[in-house]
Amino acid sequence: MRIFSKLKTSLVPVLGPLGLILAIWYGVSFAAEMNKGIDFPDPLETANRLLELLRGSSLHDASIYRHISASLLRWFKGFAIAVGGGVLLGLGAGWWRLMYMNVAPLLRILQLIPGLAWIPVALLLYGIGEEATIFILAITAFTPIAISTMDGVRQVDTGYIRAARMLGTGRRAMFMHVLLPAALPSMLTGLRIGLGNGWRVLLAAEMVVGTGTGL
Repeated sequence: MRIFSKLKTSLVPVLGPLGLILAIWYGVSFAAEMNKGIDFPDPLETANRLLELLRGSSLHDASIYRHISASLLRWFKGFAIAVGGGVLLGLGAGWWRLMYMNVAPLLRILQLIPGLAWIPVALLLYGIGEEATIFILAITAFTPIAISTMDGVRQVDTGYIRAARMLGTGRRAMFMHVLLPAALPSMLTGLRIGLGNGWRVLLAAEMVVGTGTGL
């Protein structure tokens, strides 16, 4: 009885929302077919097609595993570029006041631009292809990483900095052993947000500027 009670407690929060999603999905599929004459796949048809793909069925002349690997590789490349640029710029802007005064307003403005709004810019710069998709991913993930890193450095407790200076800590040691560890929680938050932003914009970017492979 205790095991059944634990299973019930853990499954109800999952099965409830899942059942609601499936019910809405079936409703939308039925309404689209009845009102518009559109063959909108329902959950069962989608699940059957997914099983076919997992068994090796081809989708646009490639397996689903090829599409998944292509999307993940683009995601990784874009995120890696965003991490490299965002962390370096955030650390510099957080450490040097003059750089902060010039960079911070620009980052705040870039933060307001939706990721999909970069599609026209990507098309102008790179055309249709791999580079355009990676550019959109990188610029979308870059801003939250840079801002979180910059704010994390600037919010370091000044008591730590004063104590390190009293002990004769140099600028390099101050940066590596005081500022970076203290700013790490904020940096990790920015990385998490950037990772999510990049994934959200990935599929839409592939639809518009993709190369034929990808999710």
